[in-house]
Amino acid sequence: MHDPGYGLWIFALLNAAIFIMFAFSFFKPQTARDWRSFGAFSAFLVALFTEMYGFPLTIYLLSGWLQTSYPGIDWFSHDAGHLPEMLFGWQTNPHFGPFHILSFVLIGLGFWMISAAWRVLYQAQRNGTLATSGPYSRVRHPQYVGFILVLTGFLVQWPTLLTLAMYPVLIWMYVRLARAEERETRASFGARFDAYAARVPAFLPNLTQTHDATQ
Repeated sequence: MHDPGYGLWIFALLNAAIFIMFAFSFFKPQTARDWRSFGAFSAFLVALFTEMYGFPLTIYLLSGWLQTSYPGIDWFSHDAGHLPEMLFGWQTNPHFGPFHILSFVLIGLGFWMISAAWRVLYQAQRNGTLATSGPYSRVRHPQYVGFILVLTGFLVQWPTLLTLAMYPVLIWMYVRLARAEERETRASFGARFDAYAARVPAFLPNLTQTHDATQ
């Protein structure tokens, strides 16, 4: 007998709304570009929680292979939706498994980066200066890095076919948005932005190098 882990549409709606509002409180989209990136992020969360609590489309489509390859698992139980724990043979509650714990680390770090970056960017915009301190001293686009970390965390915790397909598209979107923002920032700050971009990477921080935000 399957546990009542699916068909809980109110849970799907509430979880999607909570995380979307949580991200909104940190990101605070203002421009049309901000809203596009935030809308894509929100669509990812809706797709994720729909499968997590509503209908397990991925499990349904893969059920033949899963049941043949792993016959000892009730694949339509809610816990089985934690595919990495199941496939790697984690024997206890998957909520305490290594992939689930890793997902919370990634999600927490991502939201922290989004929040910390917003405070720096907001102050820089008020002062009419270039944001180069805090997370911006390590990467040029910490908010987008934060969103990617959150998406990666959810994907590690509860991968689905739809979110796996959306994930590279979202990363491509963030890279395009970052390039568009850099063109606008270069037009406003010129050589100062070029000097900043020369020493601070766009997405992957060089953790061994100390960046001087005042240069």
